[in-house]
Amino acid sequence: MIVDFHTHCFPDALAARVVPLLAANSGIPAFSDGTAAGLRSSMQRNGIDASVLLQIATKPAQTPTVNSWAIEQNSPDIIAFGSVHPLYENWREELDRIAAAGLKGFKLHPDYQEFFVDDDLLRPIYAHAVELGLVISFHAGIDVGLSDPVHCTPERLLAVYDILQHGKIVLAHMGGWNLWHEVEASLAGSNFYFDTSYCVGHLAKADFVRLIHKHGFEKILFGSDSPWEDQADSLASIRSLGLTPAEEQAILGTNAMRLLDLSAD
Repeated sequence: MIVDFHTHCFPDALAARVVPLLAANSGIPAFSDGTAAGLRSSMQRNGIDASVLLQIATKPAQTPTVNSWAIEQNSPDIIAFGSVHPLYENWREELDRIAAAGLKGFKLHPDYQEFFVDDDLLRPIYAHAVELGLVISFHAGIDVGLSDPVHCTPERLLAVYDILQHGKIVLAHMGGWNLWHEVEASLAGSNFYFDTSYCVGHLAKADFVRLIHKHGFEKILFGSDSPWEDQADSLASIRSLGLTPAEEQAILGTNAMRLLDLSAD
């Protein structure tokens, strides 16, 4: 089973407006139209059995709407995560709602949501998510479409490791996009999972393999960042690393299945 742990799509009408705008702002072309149908088409072409759909509530008031759509989209092949804006006053009820609806986790993007990952405001949110057993997926490191400051760095993650180490935490972009030296020095070997999204052509192959082995291949999750990276290219990148068959299969699916408590059936 192959699981892409990092994908994005939007409601059809919104995708038609948002995807071209995001592509223009970041200078990154989209490899699909950003709809669920487009994602499924890519998955079918590339033999991907399931994709984790990540969304972001960029404003507090968006939180319940984002989560309602995630609940509607959640299915065996598109595993939808919710999102919570830290300034949304009913964040606890929203976390309870997404857990009760069967969502496996939620996404936080400190840059888009404008919070530092070690802000005290987040501590009760982290603690409740850990209590509920929800996966927390973080955008980590630099976002190529946004200016400084970087809100989720290895140093700041370590400042809240006392809470996060007890949870199911996934750091996108191999622990921190374009901060890989800091990731290797301070986060490798931690309890965090890293996903491989948007690393094709950015993280050198030797550095990629060294970081996988230093951190532990059991905590690496295949991710593409679709539509901002082609799922075919992302798969080819992992398969070109020269990993053992056991390591490759763990990264492409087994680790995600364990984290998400998925059956192979």
